[in-house]
This record gives sequence, C-alpha cells and structure tokens, in this order.
Amino acid sequence: MVKPLVLDVDGTFLKTDMLWECFWAGLGRDPLATIRCCFASLGHRASLKEGLARIAGIRTDLLPVNPEVADLALQSRVAGREVILASGSDGGLVRRLASDYGLSDRVFASDGRTNLTGKAKAAALVEAFGEKGFDYAGNGRVDMAVWERADNALVVGHPASARELAAGGHNVVELENPVRPQAILKALRPHQWVKNVLLILPMIAAHRFDLATLVPILWAMVAFSLAASSIYVVNDLLDLEADRLHPTKRNRPFASGQVPILTGMAVFVLCALAALGIALSLNAAFLGVVLLYMVTSLAYSLRLKRMRWVDVATLAGLYTIRVVAGAAAAQVFVSIYMLIFIFPIFITLGCVKRLTELTLATSDEPLPGRGYGRPDRGDLLNVACLGTVGALVIFFLYSVSEQGHELYPTTWILWVAMVPMALWLIRMVLLGWFGKQDYDPIVFAMRDKFGIGLLMIILSLMFWAAGLWSQWFGG
Repeated sequence: MVKPLVLDVDGTFLKTDMLWECFWAGLGRDPLATIRCCFASLGHRASLKEGLARIAGIRTDLLPVNPEVADLALQSRVAGREVILASGSDGGLVRRLASDYGLSDRVFASDGRTNLTGKAKAAALVEAFGEKGFDYAGNGRVDMAVWERADNALVVGHPASARELAAGGHNVVELENPVRPQAILKALRPHQWVKNVLLILPMIAAHRFDLATLVPILWAMVAFSLAASSIYVVNDLLDLEADRLHPTKRNRPFASGQVPILTGMAVFVLCALAALGIALSLNAAFLGVVLLYMVTSLAYSLRLKRMRWVDVATLAGLYTIRVVAGAAAAQVFVSIYMLIFIFPIFITLGCVKRLTELTLATSDEPLPGRGYGRPDRGDLLNVACLGTVGALVIFFLYSVSEQGHELYPTTWILWVAMVPMALWLIRMVLLGWFGKQDYDPIVFAMRDKFGIGLLMIILSLMFWAAGLWSQWFGG
C-alpha cells in the first residue's frame, strides 16, 4: 500500500499563515469583534482560530501556495497517492483549501477545542496511519515531533531542523521557501517617500532658505517616511484579499506570500517606533503631527477608504498634514491661505488617483475594497475640475491680499504663474481620465519631466514676484 503524503498548511503548502490571514481580514471587516475574540480566547489557541475564521470568512482559493510543494502534491496525486492536509489552522478553512486544490477529503485540523500542532498532530497521524506510515512536509521547529514519527521528512525552508533530522538518521528532503530582503524593502514602498518632499513647502513659502530650517525638515522627512512605511505595511495586511483580486497589486510582497505576515507586523512596529523617536527628538508639535498622521492613516486603512468621497477628502487631508508637519518641524509659520490653497489641489489629485484606477479597471464592478466603480468616473472628473478652479481662485485672492503683497510685491507675476499652474492641474486630470498615470499622482508628478518643468516655471515666477532672484544674484 502506498503511504500517503501529509502536508502541513501554514508556511508549507501555503506561503502564508491562515491564523494571521484571519486576524487581519477580521480587523478589516469587523475590528471590534476581532479584538473581542482575541481577548476572549487568550490562552486557548484553538478557540481563537475558530472564532477568527468565523469573523473573517477568508477566501482560501486566493491564498498564495508554495509552488514547489504544490507541484509535489500534483505529482503525487497523478501517481495515485493520497495527499492529505494536516494543520493547526481551523478545520473549516483546511477542508475548503483541500477542496480548492482537489486534495483528499480526509484532513487533520484544529476544531475549536484541540489545537492540532506538534505532538497532538503527530499522535493523530500515527493513530490514523501507524508509526512511519506516512511522509510529512512541514516548515518549523514545531513539526519536529511529526517528522520524527514519519517515514520521510520533507523540510520546507528550515535548514536547522533538516540538519538535526539527518543527524538522527531520518530520511530528509529539503525544499526552499526563502524570504528575500528586497521583498521586505519593497513592502516599505520606498518609491512613495518622494511624497514627503511636501514637507519643504512651508520653508519655500516663508522664504527661509538656511540650514537651521532645512536640517530639521530633512529629519522630519525621514520620520515621515518611516511612519508612512509602517502604515503601508498595515494597509497591505488589511488589504490582502483585495490586492489578490487586483491585476498588479496581487504581486505585492504580503499578498503574494513573498514576506510572511509576522515579519510584516515586526517591520510595522520597528518603523513606527523609529518614526516616533525621531519626531520626539525634534519637538512636541511635530510629534503631535506625526501621531495625527498615523492615526488618520490607520482610520483610512480600516474604514475611511471604503467610503465614497470621504476617502478622497481623507487623502487630501493626509497630503495637507505633510505640509503642516514641515512647518512644525522647522518651526516655520504656515499661513491659512496656503492651507486653503493646497487642500483643493490635493482634492483634485485624490480624484485623479481614483480616476486612474477606474480607467484601468476591467469591469464596472466597484474596485475591491473601495466605494467606486467605473460609472463614477464622471462625478470624480467634476470634483477634480472644481478642485482645480477652487485652487486657482484661492491663489488669485492670496495674490491681492495683504499677506500676499508683503511676500510677493510684484503681483502681476503671480498672475502669470497661474497659467502654468492651471496647465499642470488640467494635465494631471486628463492623464488620470485616460489612465496614463501611476496609481499615485504625487509619485507620478515627481517622475513626470514635463510636469516637473511646469512646476519649476511656477516656482521661478514666484521667486521673481518675491524679488528673490535680484536679492540672490543682484540687479
């Protein structure tokens, strides 16, 4: 009789862990119920797994599989061998996963009372198949009790256990499941750090071009980059299922299983603590702004991004907070005119972000995890146009205000600057409408050579209006 091949699930057949999948899916679906379940099940892991599985309702068919193990399972089935899943995860999920991949109906899993890991799993398998009556694939130290009672030990991504088993005379086959450092770096989204150039705006607006102003802003940009990366990690963990349904986001490190969820949670904590530490070393006001940014970003990730229009307003608010952060870090005054001017610009860019996603969408269904579908493109275009007009009107009013005259004596040059400003905004909207952008308009703007040219023209005209060119170069 051919011995069955028994596969552990978390970290072996799957490149993820179903307990943590359920935890983060539950936080996204019903945060309060998830937290209550965690506290109610303290010290009782089987009950926790059952409760979280019930709240989360994850799709097992979307979970990333380890290709090497999946290929082994397929070859074994073709050869007529029974392939069985044995996991500490909740039984309902394990049975669904087995059905998704055409594996044996016979599964071994936790049932709300017994946490089927380690010695408990070994005892259950020996009772069913006898000593050395099965081959077993696992991925961690907890599987040692099972490997020792299996005929052949298949060790996935845990060389120390493989060496120990081989030294003990066991038949060992090693399979790889590496975590690449570059995938962790990718999860931090360093390309998004370019958005923190917004922290420099208050320094430019106040004409404070000195090292005493610039140095704290540079440190503030580091703090904001770390804070933003910590939230990007949380956002990706909350969006695992939505990302797996997306044509490009499915390749993100957590959605694709390149980086384990537990690693992501550790990275989140480290980045958040580093950001708050740097913020505290600058000043209390900046620390408060960083905390506001992180809390608002978490609220956005948990709930606000699923609410029509609220998500666009929140995006605009998060961009605006960066400007306030730059002022707080360098202790530079930021005028109310500036905040009122930039907010409608960021409303426009928030609409551009959604327009781009909807233009590139393949159906009229709402975007996964969002409140918009392709029929909303017209409304988003209208709001983007209103934001553009609003920003230009506010800029004009600023140019004729007392504060505007004080900083920019040559008013007519500010009016000339409104021409490339309008061109830049209109071009951004059109590029979003036709799906010609990156999914994030700020990141796109920092790479768009023509757009950067327009921004440089605007900045040059504003310096001219302020008399800075003559002050710097004479004449």
